[in-house]
Amino acid sequence: MNIKKFSERTNISAYTIRYYEKIGLLKNISRNASDHRYFTEKDIIWIEFIKRLKDTGMALDNIRKYADLRDQGASTSQLRMQILQQHALILESKIAEQQFHLTKLKDKIEHYGQIIESEVNA
Repeated sequence: MNIKKFSERTNISAYTIRYYEKIGLLKNISRNASDHRYFTEKDIIWIEFIKRLKDTGMALDNIRKYADLRDQGASTSQLRMQILQQHALILESKIAEQQFHLTKLKDKIEHYGQIIESEVNA
């Protein structure tokens, strides 16, 4: 598929796709006879993984390191796993922090609910 269709399927702008290719996140993209990019289903799976890493807060530099290792093949599986494990620990910490904040926010909401209820019953 061309870059327009790839952009539509992945919900990523063509500009961002070109940028990802420029910084090395999208490598080995097929080209047709006119030297236009041609994306495959494998490219969709890969870009979805990139999106997931970004959505969970992984920096583009770390995603690029992962992508470089991925391109080197199975011999880098241990290193890629370590990158993902480290990111998972960071993500778990952030989730715990956000859960704490949510609990405190709900406590405050409950507090105001009690105030309002006591004013209504007064």
